[in-house]
Amino acid sequence: MRRQKAATAAEPQKLKQVLLGGCFLLSMILLLLYTSYVVSFSNSTLRSDQEPPPPPVPHRAEEKRKNPAERLPQNPFCDFSNSRNDYCEMEGDIRIHGNSSSILFVAAPSNPNSTELQQSWKLKPHPRKGDARAMARVTEMSVKSSSPRHAPRCGDDKHNSVPAILFSTGGYMGNFFHDFTDILIPIFTTSQQFKGEVQFMVSEILPQWNDKYRSILKPLTNYEIVDFNHDQRVRCRPRVIVGLKFHKDMSIDPSKPPHGLSMLDFGRFIRKSFELDRDTAIRLRPDQAKKKPRLLIIARKWTRIFANVDEIVGKAQELGFEVVVAKANYGLAEFAKIVNSCDVMLGVHGAGLTNLVFLPTHAVVIQVVPLGGLEGISWVDFGVPTVSLGMNYLQYTVSVDESTLTEQFARGDPVLSDQREAYKKHGWDKMIELYFAKQGVKLDMERFGSSLLHALELLRRQ
Repeated sequence: MRRQKAATAAEPQKLKQVLLGGCFLLSMILLLLYTSYVVSFSNSTLRSDQEPPPPPVPHRAEEKRKNPAERLPQNPFCDFSNSRNDYCEMEGDIRIHGNSSSILFVAAPSNPNSTELQQSWKLKPHPRKGDARAMARVTEMSVKSSSPRHAPRCGDDKHNSVPAILFSTGGYMGNFFHDFTDILIPIFTTSQQFKGEVQFMVSEILPQWNDKYRSILKPLTNYEIVDFNHDQRVRCRPRVIVGLKFHKDMSIDPSKPPHGLSMLDFGRFIRKSFELDRDTAIRLRPDQAKKKPRLLIIARKWTRIFANVDEIVGKAQELGFEVVVAKANYGLAEFAKIVNSCDVMLGVHGAGLTNLVFLPTHAVVIQVVPLGGLEGISWVDFGVPTVSLGMNYLQYTVSVDESTLTEQFARGDPVLSDQREAYKKHGWDKMIELYFAKQGVKLDMERFGSSLLHALELLRRQ
């Protein structure tokens, strides 16, 4: 019995010794494994025939201080998320070969990831992305990343240190509205940051387009414009933008980059570029009864015409306006001065209303909307820009009796009485041709006279 008790008392002591021995042995095994791992890792990193491990990702503030040529671009270079335009921006060693429609970002030789940068993106740098007909007239460009050994050599170009903006004047260029909304306003917003130290490389460029808008383009760049499609040289640039910052039709959104820029800035820019005298429209005062406000009538020649221009002129003069009827034989610079001399502009919905950019602030724009359910697009195309430019806007929608379509269709026809039904019945293309190309307006002077009186009241309030 005593032996059994002694053996039982000794068992915990033995178990304790076994556990201690096991822990010691396990510790030695782990130590040997760790030492082997450290030696192996150290030897692998010190070998001269292997690439060094990638450096740790720097903090954002440190990244900004690095040389742009040593940084990888944002992944990817391009933003394809906008429904109206694609846009790429690169900084570093960029090589442009216009004749082959190629733009290459060349990774620095010291960049450990340079071999991984063989990527390519396609885009058409024109803000009519969803419009197949317009984009069919735009060259597709290839934006690629490349290692130095695959990149072409820089050609002879004295402007290699100057940033570049690439865009296309294809699409609907030649239409006055599209010239401004698709190119001239976007190029203004995109290029402002460079203060003239940027070169434009333009595809589908037409000499007459370039000449027509020279007054607008010249203040934006200190350099000649490059004909991108026919440029044989490889041009190297430290920074390249492909595409233009498009905000919305005929307007600038101050909340979008470059932040704070607005249509008021664009209006001042236009007046300065064309050397226009008036920044502000007339203010009618009781003690200045002899001073007449000037009314400009944009009298279209072929489509959406005013069928009774003489009556409109007579009514306006009766109410106290000095009237100017626009003629088609003016150059742009000359006509800009005429527009700027006026206080009220009147026109049927169409590209001619784009001339509102030349008006002084506090002027009044009266847009006449013909039949066709065009109230919404009329407001977007010309109402929003007018208000954004610091002007007053009036929208006058014609009645059925004021449309010349009454000469072609019976009163009960959906073309006159139910435009939504007419679109369903005849199709979009046919009805757009009818409402836009085959319709004129004959304003009811009693009804329209109230709009002219409203314009006078707005000029008194400013």
